[in-house]
Amino acid sequence: MMPPRHLVLWLPDWPVRAALGAPPAEEPVAILQANIVIACSAAARAQGVRRGQRRRLAQSRSPALQLIPADPRRDERAFLPVLRLLEELVPGVQPLRPGLAALRSRGAARYYGGEEQAALQLIGALTDHGYPGARAAIADGLFTAEQAARLAAPALVVASGGSQEFLAPLPVQALGDDEVTALLQRLGIRTLAEFAALREGDIRDRLGERGARLHALASGADSRPLTPQHPEPELAREVVFETPLEHADQVAFAVRQTADAVTAALADLSQVCTEVRIDLTDDDGVISSRVWMHPTSFEASDLVDRVRWQLEGIRPQESSAERTGAGISEVRIVPTRVDDSAHHQPGLFGQGPQQRLHHAVSRVQAMLGHRGVVTPVVIGGRSLADRQLLQPWGDRVPPERDANLPWPGSLPPPYPSEVFVPPRPAQVVGADGLPPIVDARGVLSAPPAWIEQAPVLSWAGPWPLRERAWDTHRARLAQRFQIVDESQRAWLVLFENDAWWVEGRYH
Repeated sequence: MMPPRHLVLWLPDWPVRAALGAPPAEEPVAILQANIVIACSAAARAQGVRRGQRRRLAQSRSPALQLIPADPRRDERAFLPVLRLLEELVPGVQPLRPGLAALRSRGAARYYGGEEQAALQLIGALTDHGYPGARAAIADGLFTAEQAARLAAPALVVASGGSQEFLAPLPVQALGDDEVTALLQRLGIRTLAEFAALREGDIRDRLGERGARLHALASGADSRPLTPQHPEPELAREVVFETPLEHADQVAFAVRQTADAVTAALADLSQVCTEVRIDLTDDDGVISSRVWMHPTSFEASDLVDRVRWQLEGIRPQESSAERTGAGISEVRIVPTRVDDSAHHQPGLFGQGPQQRLHHAVSRVQAMLGHRGVVTPVVIGGRSLADRQLLQPWGDRVPPERDANLPWPGSLPPPYPSEVFVPPRPAQVVGADGLPPIVDARGVLSAPPAWIEQAPVLSWAGPWPLRERAWDTHRARLAQRFQIVDESQRAWLVLFENDAWWVEGRYH
């Protein structure tokens, strides 16, 4: 049986195009992720910038290089119109990743009169709709077609049964597996032909199923099925006011129908929204954008509340019945994360206590405002006060300080059951009646004998707590102690700025 033929369309430098909103201009542009270049424009490549380079090296090659942070969601959103256009021309398009799509070539070739004609027609359609520079290739498998698309100018057809011959001179880096590629290079294997010449059994014994899969790709035997996916519909809704509205209550009332339209569009797809972006545009053209998350799923009333809270956040000193600054001329609600509605249906015997609690607290929050109800969240930090964050109910915004990071100098568990924010002054004295001191080398002048007018039974420390040593204005150096008094009360105390402070107490 002959393998199915696939047509792959590739739009080069798609992350750059998605970030700029248009085809890359003559200026050098690079997309960075973790200070590594993951995509760059043709102008940047002409100056020596390459994928995989570090930021400093890329800037040394191109001093005028424009750096843009990577945003996979932005790339996906920008690629949706391309998928819709291709779906109108040839049904059954499968997005492989932003900027790369595939489809079975049989139907397109029959309709347009040949494989190459089909590829050229699709490229022309993309160019006519503002997506120039597309490349297309047709081959027996997805892997071969993708590699051919990178060499196409603008279209390339690999003959049926010629995948292995076409892939033979390509470097092993084309497999896209850095670990296996590094091993093959250490063994002296540089091309896919040399890799394909090895015995499959030896590859499976040495590299397992992962290596066997890559060996099959190098041999031109790509068995991945093509499962077409229809592009997601546009779920965003917006409302434009001919006369800009000046009051938050007016805007909230006016967006009720828009919020209903968003939830209705989701309901038609049996989906619910768990994350939404709200864009507010005033009559000066200034856009206020914020992403809101929900612990369960948004209803229309929840969306209206978020619009009101966002308006109140623009002018926090003004009430909802007062001016919000410049009048609001447009409100756009964009669902950014959705889920199957079956996962959010109430139970057979009604809602559980968690759902009832959420609805009750949400009603209180709607009356008191966004920050009227808060919940404690543990975040990263070295001091106990820094590890506490009061987050508005319903928000699931990732904290700026990750609690899972090491945080050298932080207190290990068990933690005090009572934390004083801010730390309060402590009475710690030695046997001579004077407060002990800790010098710059961490040496304690005398053991603590009394704490809060109670005799000290035992103590441990000091443990240094250093923060921001590179900043002379914000640098911090403290010494942490644990002290147990005669009443078996355990204290966590700090010696900082020549004074003693109580940071927490164990019960």
